[in-house]
Amino acid sequence: MTESQYARVVQDSADVVILGAGPAGLVLGNLLLRNGIDCVVLERTGRDDVRNRARAGFLAANTVRILARNGLDEGLRRYGQEHGVCEFRTGDGRFRLDYRRLGRGEPHTVYPQHELVADLLARYLDAGGRIRFATEAVAVHDADGPTPSVTVREEDGRPGRLRARYVTACDGRHGAGRRSLPPGAVRHHRDHGVSWLGLLAEAPPSLDAVGYALHPRGFAGHMARSAEITRYYLQCAPGTRADAWSEERIWDELDLRMRATEYGPLLRGPVVRRTVVDLWSDVLEPLRHGSLFLVGDAAALISPSAAKGANLAVLEAEILAHALTRALAHGDPDALDGYSQQCLVHIWRAQEFSHWMIGLLHETPDSEDAHRFRERLRHARIAALRTSATQQHWFAENYVGV
Repeated sequence: MTESQYARVVQDSADVVILGAGPAGLVLGNLLLRNGIDCVVLERTGRDDVRNRARAGFLAANTVRILARNGLDEGLRRYGQEHGVCEFRTGDGRFRLDYRRLGRGEPHTVYPQHELVADLLARYLDAGGRIRFATEAVAVHDADGPTPSVTVREEDGRPGRLRARYVTACDGRHGAGRRSLPPGAVRHHRDHGVSWLGLLAEAPPSLDAVGYALHPRGFAGHMARSAEITRYYLQCAPGTRADAWSEERIWDELDLRMRATEYGPLLRGPVVRRTVVDLWSDVLEPLRHGSLFLVGDAAALISPSAAKGANLAVLEAEILAHALTRALAHGDPDALDGYSQQCLVHIWRAQEFSHWMIGLLHETPDSEDAHRFRERLRHARIAALRTSATQQHWFAENYVGV
């Protein structure tokens, strides 16, 4: 579509155009709206899709504080469940860490992400917030100038354009924000060579803890979502299709790796959702490019082994909302200048812990000599986590912190 063709379509404008209606975009939209900042959210999917996307549900203590101080925690307070115990199962036995009594003494709160998103969306719409569903952002233009714009594809396929003072990319690693970055952006990327089969089962939790099982056949994980739904993970070969394993094979493999014959059977139920997760680490620097800002997965992709993605997104959204309000309502751009560096401190800390967890939980595809060496390191890490109070306090602080 040429510039002249776009000029003939109906245009819209806002002080801030937000790409994506996930946790980052909706927290940002709510905070801007509360501070009187004109904003509009663009979401490529429909309303029901936004409310039903199944994602992680472990909220860090700092995330709970952010939502509470901004009045966005009503559902969380009513239905969230405090959680603070990990159980590790290995060939040398099992042990538990009550991490809410270690480190800073902070628990997680289990609250499914789609429920949080539904809460945030309802609050935003009730407050009069503008959101355009089924509208795909195609590209961000002129981010280095005072009036950037976003070209879009409407639900009926027609092109459109929105002009803004600022554009915030909360639309993930494949979104228009990342696609529109200038040549100066630096991408730090690592493929860890590990994949998980992520599963949602209509089955009650089998443990009163987050379960991490280390087994010669690969990692297995157990994470409660509600009294009726449990999330499981199974390490699989990279390239495995999500539908490659039958339900019988999935449950048999979970039983084996989680050592059900030793520690008790798993409560089975139908697997209602499955996906393959490739464990990658990915960070873009800087997070600001003129009038374009990266938030959440658009800024950095982190493996789910450390449960940091949504928590970083909420933290970054609050930081950016404060900075945009200072700039637009008070004429003070200094906080915008510091947004990237402030967030990158948290992102790299989370990446470091995620990298440590990946090394703890997985065998790696190395040569035979390197494999033996890394396996001995894994044993040493587990032994320290089992026996060292110092290591346990370090783990707790980083496991919950962002």
